[in-house]
Amino acid sequence: QLQLVESGGGLVQPGGSLRLSCVASGSSIHYYAMGWFRQAPGKEREAVACIDVGMSTFTYVHSGNGRFTVSRDNAKKTVYLQAVNLRPEDTAVYSCAAGNWCEPTSESYSRWGQGTQVTVSS
Repeated sequence: QLQLVESGGGLVQPGGSLRLSCVASGSSIHYYAMGWFRQAPGKEREAVACIDVGMSTFTYVHSGNGRFTVSRDNAKKTVYLQAVNLRPEDTAVYSCAAGNWCEPTSESYSRWGQGTQVTVSS
């Protein structure tokens, strides 16, 4: 059964960058669309970006184009989220998820990681 573990979060200053990783075990990710979501305290979970099985990418978060880039390495069973020019409002727990196709809704994904905390603060 597919399991996902995120890493790479931490404290970063405004304008800084991070690369988050999501490593899969138990199954290949080759046939899954892989999405990144985030949830800030007191807010609903929101979709950040997704990459489908054909390597097409989608960015969902407002003001996310050019700041969030999703990629995948199927051989390493790993999905990445490169985040640049981070802002305090990007502070959240970031989670990866596996589904059949890219959609900006949580219900489209069947497997979830536990998440990694990203805090943007000076």
